[in-house]
Amino acid sequence: MSAARMWIKCGLAGALVCIGGPALVIYVTPTEEELFKRYNPELQKRSLENRQGRQQEFDDFVGRLKEYSKSDKPIWEVAAEDEARRRAEQKTRLTDEIQSRHDEIQKRRDEIRRHATNPD
Repeated sequence: MSAARMWIKCGLAGALVCIGGPALVIYVTPTEEELFKRYNPELQKRSLENRQGRQQEFDDFVGRLKEYSKSDKPIWEVAAEDEARRRAEQKTRLTDEIQSRHDEIQKRRDEIRRHATNPD
């Protein structure tokens, strides 16, 4: 009888730990609203201002993940290819911008030289 008693005690103790532990964590952990109320007013204001931007970034991220998941390749490979494509586009855009600025500077130099050699 003592062996059965020991198994019952162990089962109850295990159930207490398995159920009571997570229940205690849930009870002790504050909600997002409680944390927000603990912010000082300046942080609350900044958090509210940035909320829309963060939400938009998250929505864009989820949208990209959905696009990546449509491919037959693993998501991390598709994401790496997309990142490489984006970097190449950005590099091209920056190169074009630098070239246009260089051309603009060259035009200004030519104009200054023209005015210096041929005063009106």
